[in-house]
Amino acid sequence: MVIPVHDVNPVRRTPWVTYALIAANVLVFLSTPGIAGSVAGGSDLSQTCHLQAFLDHYAAVPRELIHHQMQRLVPTGDIGRSASGHVGCVVAPPGYDKSPPLSVLTAMFLHGSWLHLLGNMLFLLIFGNNVEDRMGHIRFTLFYVVCGYAAGYGFAVLNADSADPLIGASGAIAGVLGAYLVLYPKARVWVLVPFLIFLPLRLPAWLVLGFWFVLQAFYSAGEGVSAAGTVAYAAHVVGFLAGMVLALPLKAGTPPPPEPRGLLFGRRAQPRHTW
Repeated sequence: MVIPVHDVNPVRRTPWVTYALIAANVLVFLSTPGIAGSVAGGSDLSQTCHLQAFLDHYAAVPRELIHHQMQRLVPTGDIGRSASGHVGCVVAPPGYDKSPPLSVLTAMFLHGSWLHLLGNMLFLLIFGNNVEDRMGHIRFTLFYVVCGYAAGYGFAVLNADSADPLIGASGAIAGVLGAYLVLYPKARVWVLVPFLIFLPLRLPAWLVLGFWFVLQAFYSAGEGVSAAGTVAYAAHVVGFLAGMVLALPLKAGTPPPPEPRGLLFGRRAQPRHTW
C-alpha cells in the first residue's frame, strides 16, 4: 500500500469544511469513552466495556439498518461475572432509543484507534481540499454525507445479518477519493512506497487512487486477508463508486492541474510556457 503525503494541485479557496471535519473527528475521538486508555498504551476491562457500550449506542449496525430495529441485548458498560466465574462486559436490553438511519451519521465520526483516525484524516486532508474547492463548501458537505450514507447502507445490504458495529469516516472519504479520481486524474501525488525503505515517488492520481480502489475491491472479496479482516472494505468500494458518480457532472468544467516539472518516470517533463 502506498502512503500519500502531498498532491501537486493548488486550491483557490481555503477548505474550511475539510478542516472542520478533521477537527470534529479528532475531538470526538479524544472524547470517546475508553480511548484514554488506548492513548496511554493500554486499557483495562472497565474502559473496554464502556467503549463497547458507547460504540453500540452510536455506531451503525448492519442488522439494525436493514431491519429498522435495535438489538435485543447490548453492552451496558458494566462489568459482570457469569455463573462459571468468567468476568466480562454485561449485556442487557437497551435502555435508550436509537435511530438506525441517524447512526450512520454519528458513525462517520467514530474511530477505534489512533491508526484508524490518522489514516483517514491523512487521506481527507490531501484529497478533500481540491474536491471541496471544486464543489464549494455547501455542496461538498452534502457530498461527504451522501457518500458516507451510501457506504454505510451499501455495506449493510451486503452484510444484512451482521451485528458488528460499523465505525469510521473511511466510507465518506472513499467517496472523496472517487471524486478526486474523476476530477483530477492527472494531478501528481507524492507518495511513500515501501520497498525495503520508504521511497518517495511522484505518481499520477489515477495510478495512486486506482491502485487503492483495486486493493479495496480485492480485499472486500476476502482475497489477501482472513475473512476480509475487521475492515469494512465493501463500504470503501461503495463509497468510492458513489463519489465517482456524483462527481461526473463536474468533470467538464474542472480546470486541469498544473503541468509537472522536473524528472518524472525517468524522463524530463517539458516546462509550460506562458506568454
